[in-house]
Amino acid sequence: MTFRLAISMCTLIYSMIHAQINPDLIDIVRDSYGVPHIFAATDAEVSYGLAWAHAEDDFTTIQQGYLAGNNMLSINIGNAGLGADFIAQFIGSEELFNDRYVNEISAEYKKVVDGYAAGLNSYATSHPEEVLVKALFPITPKKMMRYAQLQLFISSKGDQWVQRIVSNQLTYDFKAEETPKGSNTFAFNSSKTKDGSTYLAINTHQPLDGPVSWYEAHLCSEEGTNILGALFAGTPSILIGANENLAWAHTVNQPDKTDVFALEMHPKEKLKYRVDDRYLNLELKKATLQLRFLGIPFRISKKFYKSIYGPTLKNKSGYYSVRTPALYEIRGLEQWWRMNKASSFTEFYSALKMKALPGYNIGYADKNDTIFYISNGLIPKRAKGYNWADIVPGNTLKTLWKETYDIEDLPQVLQPKSGYIYNANHTPFKSSADADNPNQAEFDIAMGFETYDNNRSTRLKTLIDQYEKIDYSDFKTIKYDTQYPKPYAFSWMDINHLDRLEARNYPNLKVLIDRLQQWDRKAIASSLGAGTFAIFYDQLRPFYQNLPEPKIFPPYIILKALKKTKVYLLEHFDSLEVSLGDYQKLVRGSKELPIFGLPDVITAMASRPFKDGKVKVVSGESYIELVRFSDKGTEIESVISYGSSDHPGSPHYNDQMELYAGFKTKKMSLDKETVYNSAKKIYHPK
Repeated sequence: MTFRLAISMCTLIYSMIHAQINPDLIDIVRDSYGVPHIFAATDAEVSYGLAWAHAEDDFTTIQQGYLAGNNMLSINIGNAGLGADFIAQFIGSEELFNDRYVNEISAEYKKVVDGYAAGLNSYATSHPEEVLVKALFPITPKKMMRYAQLQLFISSKGDQWVQRIVSNQLTYDFKAEETPKGSNTFAFNSSKTKDGSTYLAINTHQPLDGPVSWYEAHLCSEEGTNILGALFAGTPSILIGANENLAWAHTVNQPDKTDVFALEMHPKEKLKYRVDDRYLNLELKKATLQLRFLGIPFRISKKFYKSIYGPTLKNKSGYYSVRTPALYEIRGLEQWWRMNKASSFTEFYSALKMKALPGYNIGYADKNDTIFYISNGLIPKRAKGYNWADIVPGNTLKTLWKETYDIEDLPQVLQPKSGYIYNANHTPFKSSADADNPNQAEFDIAMGFETYDNNRSTRLKTLIDQYEKIDYSDFKTIKYDTQYPKPYAFSWMDINHLDRLEARNYPNLKVLIDRLQQWDRKAIASSLGAGTFAIFYDQLRPFYQNLPEPKIFPPYIILKALKKTKVYLLEHFDSLEVSLGDYQKLVRGSKELPIFGLPDVITAMASRPFKDGKVKVVSGESYIELVRFSDKGTEIESVISYGSSDHPGSPHYNDQMELYAGFKTKKMSLDKETVYNSAKKIYHPK
């Protein structure tokens, strides 16, 4: 039986079990930049169309995400996928689906999930040559939800704790216990805007490629969905965006969402651990993995365990259990879908009360002139008396938390008198004007909320406060600001000794020291100061790990990095006169553009080695959506770093790069008639 026939039969059987979808009733409308606008009567049909359109543009990344979530990634990419394949089994996503999907996912959302799966399966049937691993198909709700679970576990930093345990970086003494991914968002209501409109900046900083890079789409059904924004590969709903009534953005937040428990094992009996005055049996589990050796695949198994605290690993120092609310919550995708469909702040806040998303700050604005900020997350209600930022004892029920804080208990600001909210991955206790901020003293320290500022938050606050009222041009000026504050305010290090150096004392470095001290701190492509700083910043990296907290770089290290900067400039460019755009490029295919941005400016960029001493941007400014609620309705402009397609042969592979590099955007519309009238292509997903 051919694969095309096999997958066709599986898809047919799947369609017979679930609701039928007629592709002829679904329109995919491509605009001049190739962005798909999906129109259909039902949300399920729209979901089908989204799956097809996204598969046309980037089927490979969608598949690789699902492969990772279903412990099959190593089949596709070899041993590099073993880590993801192990974690997918370690977190128990299959058991979670089997236990909770039927009863906890609504009937309405099951139709959306089914529609998306059917769209992908239909695409795979029609394009068998693009299928990476035959065993992945047909896509089912279980496979979709397992991948979502993996992503949410990673977003809770669970994978980082697993890595620390496996690499033997954790130790625990029971006796002792007795004694930049980043983003920006900001919003203004009519008390801060000159025209009385409400503005929201959706300004995400993500990888420019891969499973957590953004894909732009417009979804519109006759069931109340009409939203334009961005999503990740394999996601059936918009994750950030705007509908006719409201808009929201996410930024990454860092409250303490994950705990690691050290188990006290029985001194003689294997796989027994103490909890208060009794011993419990540790449940043995085995992850099945495919290891390649000399190109030959071998099936191997890796042990892990399960305790009452959660999935458990053994290392040289003992047994450790990982516990995070994301391990017990399956409704994250449905919550985003309900946020998509909300038509008022009350409905949006009700969706947040589902408590299904493990994290993410939210910046919000709507047509009723409401602005809102919350440091959202599933944060455990923990017992007093333990250092929850570190390892805690897993030998008592006192530490076994079972509840999370309600949405109303999290730091948030609604309709501040100042007329603005902002977040740049910094503390939630500085999210508006001083009088409007949440009171840090009202929140348990064990919740682990950030208490620091950074360059972006410092700069945003300065920019916003300089205006009594702003117009839309000011709004965009703030969004596209490239300047570091003075002094530097990196949250992870202090390099301010750079400004205290006496250049005349270091004649061999005087040109560079003078340039950096006199630089206006703007990370624009034409700037020599920005070019020198970019290389200097990269030369600091090797010194960072061995520098003790609080990571204050002393003058002698700064001088070492400056010497390395000079050597680098002369070796690779034969000159000290190198601008940021000479050094840093935006690259896709044969297109190579000089590009703005440095780490932790508002227009942030992170780069990696490219060629000939140059670097290329790999993350930072990615999808940008600027939203204005005015008397004209929801006005939207957007841009993405490359384009809508991942295929080098497509005209939309890199057609937004010039807009992006030039601080420009494209106008977008939620209006059906406008979209159809300006369409470049209209077709059905078949």
